[in-house]
Amino acid sequence: MSNPELNVPRRVVTGHDAAGKSVFLSDGLVPVVRHLAGEGVGFYEIWNTGAMPAPVAADEAEPTQRDLTVPPSPNGTKIRINEFFPGHLDHRSLQSPIHRTESIDYGIVLEGEVVLVLDDTETVLHAGDVVVQRGTSHAWANRSDKIARMAFILVDGAFTPELAATLPEDGHVMRQGPDDNGDR
Repeated sequence: MSNPELNVPRRVVTGHDAAGKSVFLSDGLVPVVRHLAGEGVGFYEIWNTGAMPAPVAADEAEPTQRDLTVPPSPNGTKIRINEFFPGHLDHRSLQSPIHRTESIDYGIVLEGEVVLVLDDTETVLHAGDVVVQRGTSHAWANRSDKIARMAFILVDGAFTPELAATLPEDGHVMRQGPDDNGDR
């Protein structure tokens, strides 16, 4: 397996100067990198917002300097890149906990292949494939011998009352970090 630090993406952030002219506020490696060694997953936090519509100011404090949470904040968005390293499957051949978030998540496979596991079915995704994850119970697994890399764009959402009435009470709803639903 390659050194995960070598895969840290470059992030370019634009903004405005005091006269309203477009400028580059930062250009460098993603400042927040978290690796969950036991699960074989790397998180590269690129940007997030906490309101909708997202306030656009000339400059902004670094929004990723927070605890690792999976879903976006209420009315917020989040973009991150995840790497799923090979060789980290549990007894169910899963790499992540089974979970759902009350959000719409767009997942784009950038490199490798990863398995998306739902309640009673699964599919293998390859580089270039896009998933629209709509609050479903799911897990991820890299069952190959190479790194799988995905970009995720998460948008806060709300289950409709009709859907919420059909979901199990425990629901596996992830409200914070990768292990807060206890299904490991």
